Amino acid sequence: MESTQLLILGTGPAGTSAAIYAGRAGMKTVMLGCAPKFAGDYEIDNYYGFPETISGRELQERGLEQAQRFGVEAVCDRVLGVHFGEKGGFVAKTESGREFSACGLVLATGVSRVRPGVSNLEEYEGKGVSYCVSCDGFFFRNRPVLVAGEGLFAANQAIELTQFTKDVTIVLQGKKSTITPEFMERLSAMNIEVIDAKIETLEGEDGLERALLSNGKTLNAHGLFIAMGQASGNDFAYTLGLERSGVFIKVDNEQRTNMPGIFAAGDCTGGFLQIAVAVGEGAKAAKSAISWLKNECPKNKE
Repeated sequence: MESTQLLILGTGPAGTSAAIYAGRAGMKTVMLGCAPKFAGDYEIDNYYGFPETISGRELQERGLEQAQRFGVEAVCDRVLGVHFGEKGGFVAKTESGREFSACGLVLATGVSRVRPGVSNLEEYEGKGVSYCVSCDGFFFRNRPVLVAGEGLFAANQAIELTQFTKDVTIVLQGKKSTITPEFMERLSAMNIEVIDAKIETLEGEDGLERALLSNGKTLNAHGLFIAMGQASGNDFAYTLGLERSGVFIKVDNEQRTNMPGIFAAGDCTGGFLQIAVAVGEGAKAAKSAISWLKNECPKNKE
């Protein structure tokens, strides 16, 4: 377990801005995530201080260099899950198997727009459909469950479900699997089947009982856990018990969530989804996190 004072999930404008402010304030800070969506060949013409057009990639690289100049550790590793630590604080687990513990947490992961494509999904949300294994896995003890997803996020959720039931199946939803050979071996050893099909419709009288697949087959399922693409701020919000508005995390004017020590900034909080706004929110989230670390974090009182 690697420990730090502040853990920032996301390396986009909001996360990098938060890292710059926290690092400059002398806080031991780790920023987790790889190249964000905007760090490509997008041409940016409306960012303050750049009369010439700048690419998203160059703007991201400049921000990252600035954060590292203030001692921030930037780790290119995807986060599979984050939860409360047994002795307080937070713990994040990454794709490579590393674990990071921290007293304060800033979520700046953007917003996921990946949907599983199940026709009547909303009818069964709260009646078998879940987005959080650590929240709801207990309710499906010894029952058949499905995980919808094509990558390591789905694989990790499926493995976590084996704490509660041995009847776990991953459905790729018609997408190409991006699960690594190492994780496939782990899934096989745990008898977790990976099905190259798509869930079309859900059935059940008083709750989820069955899933109808695109290949005409029917699977018994009392639980369906959605884990499409990569883990997002919304997924982490479910796990941590954060208040949400749709797919967005609710924050106050200082970027504080309803849970002490957790802050959020950027697209994952909704609003005007622009780089300039994300940078400002990242700065505010860092300011609030710095105050939290100084006044509330046990590590800073020792």
